[in-house]
Amino acid sequence: MTQRSPFRYFKTSPEVIRLAVMLYVRFPLSLRDVEDLLHERGIDICHETVRQWWMRFGQIFAAEIRRKRVSRLRAGPQWRWHLDEVFVKINGERHYLWRAVDHEGEVLEGFVSKSRDRKAALKFLRKMMKRYGSPSEIVTDLLRSYGAALRELGASHLHVTGKHLNNRAENSHLPFRRRERAMLRFRRMRSLQKFVAIHASVSNHFNLDRSLARRQHFKQNRTAALAEWRQLAAA
Repeated sequence: MTQRSPFRYFKTSPEVIRLAVMLYVRFPLSLRDVEDLLHERGIDICHETVRQWWMRFGQIFAAEIRRKRVSRLRAGPQWRWHLDEVFVKINGERHYLWRAVDHEGEVLEGFVSKSRDRKAALKFLRKMMKRYGSPSEIVTDLLRSYGAALRELGASHLHVTGKHLNNRAENSHLPFRRRERAMLRFRRMRSLQKFVAIHASVSNHFNLDRSLARRQHFKQNRTAALAEWRQLAAA
């Protein structure tokens, strides 16, 4: 059975929709910034249209990227996870964004909670292990919730803590913080969880380790990533 195209009810071409979603999610731009950039390219749309596009298609694109990546990761060994949490204000109330990155710095999962106790850590770890399996090491900071949750899961032998060992997870927060400032913070816990999932998948897709690769290899990988993005959700 042929899968129906998600673009079938839209007059705008899929190429334009993919471009608008990529600009808004990948770069720290506002909706009106994306509207102006598309207008400069001869595409006349409203910023509210960009918002509707990323809300509708962002999840579709992110799910397709995530599905391919999970199948690839589960086929190989899970080396090391780095877990950390950051404070996020939602309508003036403090929430916590739990994040997990792998040994290469790519974001594996994001989870939003109102607390950072054992219960929240346990829910986050179970979600991780259900999707990716078990790693060889789990590196965290000194928050006791991690140790309590891992003991309940019977994975205390995987737990590693130490000074500077979790810098990879700390650095992974920077793109999200830049994006948070551009969006003038979040207003609902649900919208934050949704955006975190989409932003992580798009960032992973275009994460090319520019400083670690030769220029020629970087250009090839960038071209391949962009070509794959242009084929997302193709009928």
